[in-house]
Amino acid sequence: MHYLNHEHDACGIGAVVQMNGIKSYSIVDQSLQIVEKLEHRAGKDASGKVGDGVGILLQISHSFFSRLPLDLKEEGDYGVGMFFFPNSTLESAQSMKLFETIVAKKGLRFLGWRKVPCHPEILGKAALECMPLIYQGFIERPDSIEKGLDFDRQLYLVRREFEKCAKDTYVASLSSRTIVYKGMFLVDQLRAFYDDLQDTNYQSAIGIVHSRFSTNTTPSWKRAHPNRLIAHNGEINTIQGNENRMMAREESMHSSLIESNFQEILPVMDVTGSDSARLDNTLEFLMMNGMDLVKALMILVPEPYKHTNMSKDKYDFYHYYATMMEPWDGPAAILFSDGEIVGAQLDRNGLRPARYYITKDNTLILSSEVGVLDLPADQIVEKSRLEPGKMLVIDTKGAGLIEDEELKAKYAKMHPYGEWLHQSLLHLKSLSAPDKKTRIHTQAQRDRLYKYFGYTYEDMKEQILPMAKMHKEPIASMGTDIPLAPFSKLHPNLFQYFKQLFAQVTNPPIDSLREEVVTDTTVYIGSDGNLLEDVKENCRVLEIEHPILDSQDMDKIKNLDKEGFKPYVLSTLFYRGMPLKDAIEHLFVEADRAYRQGANILILSDRGVDESRMAIPSLLAVSALEQHLIKTKKKTAISMIVESGEPKRVHDFACLLGYGASAIHPYLAHECIEEMIDLDILDKEPSKAIADYNEAILMGIVKIAAKMGISTLQSYQGARSLKRSVLVKK
Repeated sequence: MHYLNHEHDACGIGAVVQMNGIKSYSIVDQSLQIVEKLEHRAGKDASGKVGDGVGILLQISHSFFSRLPLDLKEEGDYGVGMFFFPNSTLESAQSMKLFETIVAKKGLRFLGWRKVPCHPEILGKAALECMPLIYQGFIERPDSIEKGLDFDRQLYLVRREFEKCAKDTYVASLSSRTIVYKGMFLVDQLRAFYDDLQDTNYQSAIGIVHSRFSTNTTPSWKRAHPNRLIAHNGEINTIQGNENRMMAREESMHSSLIESNFQEILPVMDVTGSDSARLDNTLEFLMMNGMDLVKALMILVPEPYKHTNMSKDKYDFYHYYATMMEPWDGPAAILFSDGEIVGAQLDRNGLRPARYYITKDNTLILSSEVGVLDLPADQIVEKSRLEPGKMLVIDTKGAGLIEDEELKAKYAKMHPYGEWLHQSLLHLKSLSAPDKKTRIHTQAQRDRLYKYFGYTYEDMKEQILPMAKMHKEPIASMGTDIPLAPFSKLHPNLFQYFKQLFAQVTNPPIDSLREEVVTDTTVYIGSDGNLLEDVKENCRVLEIEHPILDSQDMDKIKNLDKEGFKPYVLSTLFYRGMPLKDAIEHLFVEADRAYRQGANILILSDRGVDESRMAIPSLLAVSALEQHLIKTKKKTAISMIVESGEPKRVHDFACLLGYGASAIHPYLAHECIEEMIDLDILDKEPSKAIADYNEAILMGIVKIAAKMGISTLQSYQGARSLKRSVLVKK
């Protein structure tokens, strides 16, 4: 079945952790009690008998599994997989045999299968009809492989190869430390369905639970949470851009830990999964390549650092990684565990609740609600909540509770990030401008360009002039009475075929004015570094604080002559009569040629339009080339800047950034402002008027992103957070 690409959910989460690492059934029981209290956070179908999904992540219980008739030695000496096989005896047998073959191929010993005792009779009709065959598989740890992460890394390689071969089988978990029990349940069905969860011999020091409230997704057994590392309440608003960039990073990322198996585990993420599942895939990939899980979350879901007071070490840490990774932005409360540590984090906006108690017996209880467990008041020693952008971690191996400041200080001091930034990072505002006159069109040339790029009297009077004059986007009525672009007889430009998206369902917008502390308009130009290796060369990029460029900024970039930077002007012009498809193909060829010559900054320019040459619409050129670079794995090696006479309104710029541009130089709009000053329509110094226009455009883009709950321009880039009008043949 094919699902929608934009998939989000709003859910209930909870965790119970014995901070000393003492395993007991009471942790399992209390975790299940929490999820059973979250019925209001769990979706169900119209019949009321089928839930959107409920699940629990636990430590592997040796006291439970050692009773099985398998050769299971000590705790950590074997891995356990939870498999959802096709509900067909033949297909499931084939998948099982395939898995055993892959295990043997990897030099591991497969110990056997166990059919998980469960009770299908309690399920509603829809859940029962798509219920998989549920088995557990057991793999022995070789003496040559260390317990813990090293063994889990081998199991990860086994699972990734198996997933490529057995598309109809879902592996809920495969680890030597954790296991996931989940399904399409109502909240009270999780415990009742799995006999394992009712057995008092099942002991764990960690329990993470999740009740799913699917808003615009299709519930299924595999889409229930927890995923393999996280349980997530919220949405990742920027998921399309995150996905595109992670796929492109496959070319630039490399790790010595699993270098020989790198191609086997790609792609990084399963693009058919929900936004939460894709975040889980990415975290798992980073962790298996040597990055601490906590550090990976700090990088993917960073706290705002540009406008807040924090230590220089931490500021430099976030700044360094911002040059390589855009925030996975959106309302998110995330619980995570690798089986030894358990953590919780809120995104920078903090629009999902996460409250916790600590009891006298050193148990931490965290949930999206209060009152999920009936605890005597005299047993509670601390009550608190997670704050926006903050994180807490419990190390069950001895360190106990680690607060946000202590936790992040540890990672911030691992390397001299500030020194690396000072040595490698370039700032556009600090570059010297070339000593030459800016190119200006004649009045006759400008008049032809106005006509070609569709400038109207209303555009100049009601859009460009107010922004240059008042330093802000003009106010207009909410409604629009113009025809949809596909039905218009006036041949509107391509920008008019796109509409801005608004926050929907549980996905809240943010107030970009009041919440300025979490917004960030910085973008980075150049080649991305290797995210899996900490070296100073990673941050050799050009930092641009304002992506709407003026002519001086454009000249600085065109004449940039520094190690690691090579700009290349890529003309989007083509001869009249030439098919547009051929022009786009030619653009791809030229971009590939520039890449082979070492270019890493492509400047898409439509300068030079005349009687014989036309320009590919700037939005079409950007979006087509963006997808070409993603498919050819060049995206993270190349940045795109648009130099065009076409964009003039805020919406135009938002479209270009949303479909892949890193910065934009609207030369004709700027010349229009200078012309209005010459004609005494605008009484302002030209450079100040252009700067005010650029600032008004940027503020408008931030507002558009905020409607979707996106806080950073870096996350909005390439996220395609717009929708297309229906295209029809006239």
